[in-house]
Amino acid sequence: MFYKTLLFFFFQFFIFGTFEAQKLVNQIVAQVGDNIILWSDIETQRLQLPDKEKALEGKDCQILEQLLLEELLVNQALIDSLVISDEQVDAEMENRLRIMENKMGGRENLESFYGKSTVAIKEEFRTIIRNKMLAQEMERKITGDITVTPKEVAAFYQKLPKDSIPFINMKLSFQQIVQFPELTAADKKLAYDQLVDIRKQIVSGGKSFETMARLKSMDPGSASQGGKIAASKGMMVPQFEAALYDLKPGEVSEIVETMYGYHIIKLVSRKGDDYTVLHILIMPEYSSASISLASARMDSCYQLLSRNAITWDEAVLRFSNDEATKQNKGVLTNPYTMDIYWDMEQLNEIDQQIYLLTDALESGGVSLPSLYMDLFERKQGIRIVRLQNRVAAHQANLEEDYALIKLAAENDKKQKMLDDWTRTKIPNAYIRLDSQFQACNFRVNWLKTP
Repeated sequence: MFYKTLLFFFFQFFIFGTFEAQKLVNQIVAQVGDNIILWSDIETQRLQLPDKEKALEGKDCQILEQLLLEELLVNQALIDSLVISDEQVDAEMENRLRIMENKMGGRENLESFYGKSTVAIKEEFRTIIRNKMLAQEMERKITGDITVTPKEVAAFYQKLPKDSIPFINMKLSFQQIVQFPELTAADKKLAYDQLVDIRKQIVSGGKSFETMARLKSMDPGSASQGGKIAASKGMMVPQFEAALYDLKPGEVSEIVETMYGYHIIKLVSRKGDDYTVLHILIMPEYSSASISLASARMDSCYQLLSRNAITWDEAVLRFSNDEATKQNKGVLTNPYTMDIYWDMEQLNEIDQQIYLLTDALESGGVSLPSLYMDLFERKQGIRIVRLQNRVAAHQANLEEDYALIKLAAENDKKQKMLDDWTRTKIPNAYIRLDSQFQACNFRVNWLKTP
C-alpha cells in the first residue's frame, strides 16, 4: 500500500512514552537477544498514530515487527562498531524535550508528570535515544545507496491498486517581498532607556520582577508567566545564555542586547545545563517615519510589478530586505517539510494571513502591500505576496506528484532490501514471540520455521 510505505519510513519517530502508556501493566511480548519488547512499547507507538490508523486490523503486529527490526539493527550496529556521539544524542534529546514541553504546556508540567527533574529524565531516556539513532544509522548503511530510475518509478505507480493511490489535498506555494522598517539609533535608545528605568525600579525601587515582566515585557511567550523561562544550555541565543551563566541565584543582570531587543535577566536556579530564569524583553519599535518610508518603497514596488515594468525576481533583489527569502526569489519554505508547498493545516499554524491575501489570486498574481508580523524574527514588516502556484486537490499522479511517487518507490525498494537483510540475520539471533503474536502476518518469518 502506498500510504503504508510512506508511513513506515516517515513515522518511525520516537517521542518519550505517551502519557497513557505509562499507566499500562507491562508484559513481555517479544525478545531479541538480551533485549525485551514490552506491551507498553507497542501501545506507546500506537497511541502516537493518527486516529484512523490506530484501529486498523493488524496494526499491533506491524508495530511489533518494526520494534523487532529495530533491535536487530542495533545489534548489528554494535557489531559494526557504529558510533553515535554524545553531542548527537544531546542534540536529539533537546529536540524531543522541546516537543514534549510543547505537548504538555511547559517544562514544569513535563517534570511534574514524570515526577523528576529534566536532568533525571535525560538520563533515563539517553540509552533509548542512542539506540534509536544507532538503528537509524544502521538502516542508512544498509539502504543508503538505493536509487530508482524513472522507469522504476513509473512501474511502481502502475502496480499500485487504485484504492491505494492517495488523494492529495490542495497545495499552495508562495513568494514574498518584505520591507522591514529600519530601526534608527533613536529607536534603539528609546527601548534601552525604557529598560534602564524598569531595571532601576526592580533593583533599587523594590518592585517585583515578576510583576514588571507581566506589565512591561514584550516577550509573548513568557510575559504572562512573570517572565519565567525554564530551559537548557543551547536553547536560547548565545548572548542571553552568556549573561545568565554569570549570575548567581536571585541576581539581576545588566542590560543584554540580542537579535530580539534588550533584556534583563534574573537567575532563579541552575543545575548543570538546566536553568530557570525570569526575563523582561523590550524590543525597539520603529518610528512612524521609518514605517512610512518602508510603506512608500513597497507601494513603488507594487506599481512597478503591476505595470510589468520589473520582473518578480528583479523586484525581490531590489526591494526586499528579508534575509530569509531575498536570495531565494522570495520563496517561502515550509518548515514542516522543507518543501515549497504548504497544505492548509500547516499554513494556518504559521501564517494565517497569507491565505486571505492570495485566496482570490490566480497563480502568478500579487497582493497589495500589507502589514504583517514575522513570527520567527518577531518584528513587523510590510510585504507583497505572490501566489506562485496552486495545485488543486487530486489523486496522486506521475505528472503532478512525481517527486512524491519517486520517494515512495525508493522507500518500497529500501523496505525490500531491509526485509532481505532481516531474513539473513534471523537464523543467527535468539528471537522469542509471545503466543498472541505468533499468528501475525509479518513481512518476514520471525519464528525461524519453514
